[in-house]
Amino acid sequence: MRRKTIGLAAALAVAALAPAVVMSQSRDAGVTEKARTQGMAEAPALAQAAGLNCQIADARFIGKNEDRRARTSTSYYELDCQEGMGFVMEAVQGGETSFYTCLEAGAPTPDGKPSTLACQLPGNQNPQADLAALAAKGGVACPVANSRAIGRGATSTFFEVACQDGVTGYVLNTGYPATADTKVEATNCLIYDQADANIKCELTDAATRLGVVDQMAAADQKSCAVKDRRFVGATTDGSNYFEASCQDGKGYIYKVAAAGQLAESWDCARAQGILGGCTLTDAREAATEQAALYTELAKKAGFNCDVERYAAFPSPRGKDAVELVCANGRPGGVGVFNLDGSGEVFSCAYAPIAGYRCGLNEEADTYPVLTADLKKMGRDSCEVSAQRMVGKTADGSAYVEVACSDGLAGYMLQYKQNPIAPVEALGCAFAKGIAGGCKLPGNT
Repeated sequence: MRRKTIGLAAALAVAALAPAVVMSQSRDAGVTEKARTQGMAEAPALAQAAGLNCQIADARFIGKNEDRRARTSTSYYELDCQEGMGFVMEAVQGGETSFYTCLEAGAPTPDGKPSTLACQLPGNQNPQADLAALAAKGGVACPVANSRAIGRGATSTFFEVACQDGVTGYVLNTGYPATADTKVEATNCLIYDQADANIKCELTDAATRLGVVDQMAAADQKSCAVKDRRFVGATTDGSNYFEASCQDGKGYIYKVAAAGQLAESWDCARAQGILGGCTLTDAREAATEQAALYTELAKKAGFNCDVERYAAFPSPRGKDAVELVCANGRPGGVGVFNLDGSGEVFSCAYAPIAGYRCGLNEEADTYPVLTADLKKMGRDSCEVSAQRMVGKTADGSAYVEVACSDGLAGYMLQYKQNPIAPVEALGCAFAKGIAGGCKLPGNT
């Protein structure tokens, strides 16, 4: 499931709070006891009336702006909350009260000059640490090395954080005001790199972020010299998906687990159902080439099949498990191939014993195989008309129930594994002690 990119209004509020000429004197004066006394006397009631969830540990009065033309009087206070980030409060007399985090208030002005409203209280001198606590609440596991305020809308405040690895970054969407109890959503910067949105990550480099593709290609060991890279999407379990196109014309999609390691990979021919599939490689052409490759691998494994279609199973590292549909109506199977081209193919009758289940091939194609196994054990009267995988036992035995086309009671077939071969055929009347006995219609 592709995560949705956060959309914003065309303009985000920024921390340009008051004319520098009004505030410059208070900034130069530092934190005075007089400013603190006035701040603690006036700010708590104003903050509480405005709905700020902050237990104020310290406060200072910054200054006041009298706008004679607009006939407004605006007072500014710095607030140090016992938990979470500190704020600069902008209180318009008889009007609205706004709150800006210390990260926002401390941002340089558009002309590059220092902010006249930067937080100065001792408890507000490490706003990045407070933001890192919010980031962790949103699921960011890395140590935060850098951060910045992006801006805010009516109900959200947006920040960017960069991890110590110098590659990974996130956009945090917090509530407004961004207090310690706010809900936090952290979105990987990779999503914003390709999104048509007015938020972009600036603390880490987009090209560097995509360098993970080269790392995954090396870990996948499929000899892909990466030509181009693309972030495909993310899923709710924290996994990220990337596409690589290779110099030899092939391509892959890599699933990277939340912890950063390669979890799974698919060549583009098999990745068409994964978040829209490959776009850097021609998947249809790749699928044709892959079908020819599976034909070659199947025949090498002794399974005569001209592969017409195929579907991949989740596979362990170093193996490629795929269901094969053969041309000209020949029964298909499940191939499990190694990176060196060796492997084996199980007929669909035996695939459940090996841990797979055919979905593209017809179930009826398995009946002749099971009928032949019955005949090997002297059960010549049964032509199989239905089958059910029953399960496996601790000693490695597998059991398959079959029904017969003549309507008489069927059998419970026992198989050994490695290699798969029939061992015994018990009539259903004698198989009641095996996983609850026979259950197919006509067998009970």
